[in-house]
Amino acid sequence: MNLTVEQFLKEKSDDFQLELIAGSKGTDRIISGTELNRPGLALGGFFDNFRWERIQVVGRGENAYIMEAALKGNKDSLRSFFKFKMPCILLTHKLRPSPELIALANEFQVPLLLCGLETASLVAELSIYLEEKLSPTLTMHSVLVDVYGIGLLITGDSGIGKSECALELIKRGHMMVADDVVLLQHLPGGILIGKPANEMMQHHMEVRGLGIIDVKQLFGMSAVLNQSRIELVIHLEMWDENKEYDRIGLEDHNLEILGMKVPRIVMPVRPGRNIAILIEVSALHQRLKARGINTALEMQKNLLQTLTQNPALQIPSSQPKQPGLSAHRRRHLRRK
Repeated sequence: MNLTVEQFLKEKSDDFQLELIAGSKGTDRIISGTELNRPGLALGGFFDNFRWERIQVVGRGENAYIMEAALKGNKDSLRSFFKFKMPCILLTHKLRPSPELIALANEFQVPLLLCGLETASLVAELSIYLEEKLSPTLTMHSVLVDVYGIGLLITGDSGIGKSECALELIKRGHMMVADDVVLLQHLPGGILIGKPANEMMQHHMEVRGLGIIDVKQLFGMSAVLNQSRIELVIHLEMWDENKEYDRIGLEDHNLEILGMKVPRIVMPVRPGRNIAILIEVSALHQRLKARGINTALEMQKNLLQTLTQNPALQIPSSQPKQPGLSAHRRRHLRRK
């Protein structure tokens, strides 16, 4: 996602106490990185490993050097600094820039912004904002609900019953995040979050035969959530008699979303199955797995341990039936 300096000013001018004082012709410059740069060495003319593509944050120390350089008439390093196509320059603490700095910003069309925050506060808050704004995103036709604190992404063909299932979960005390179209975002640290792709449809749900309902108005504030971390994908599909479904749970299946692998369960749908209850159990089961408890693996381990300790309990290998022998005689031969 592209973010211009102009958009940044519109969204965060109040939060960061921003004021554009020079370089207004360069507000269409793109902010592409989530990291910031303190240009101490670059201001002195040392440009090796200078990260010019980042937002440049100028604090008290850097501004004091600029003022001294301006007084001594040493403008060559400053002019070389401004030749780089940096997105913008932020002066923290509402520091008043020198006339030379303003002139260079206007000459090279580099947006020069005053910020009312302290340097440390600005770096922390601006980094969070850029990470959320510039992280990779993806929209998916699905429903996102929060069940027992686990973000569940319900997928499936249109008309399979995703919204109806979510509605049943809401009635059972869980929370809805988004219906129909979910915006997925991969945040730093391996975090995948989901939220409504359209703010106008936030807290709303489309139910066939009923129309659009306002979940927040019907069920209250406790039934909705603005966003949730996605930890499990439930894929609904019509029951196929010719397909073998997982009955034990020894194998883990994943769905790759934005480079991240998310646990995935294929849940067959047919009359008589209470999908909402199954999804609740899936959420609890996933919570146990996250704590290192896998029921299927533990049962397999206990079974193998029991068979090892008691060889007589092992199931004998199948042998072809011998004609003319009674069942008692065949069992006797198998014991041998």
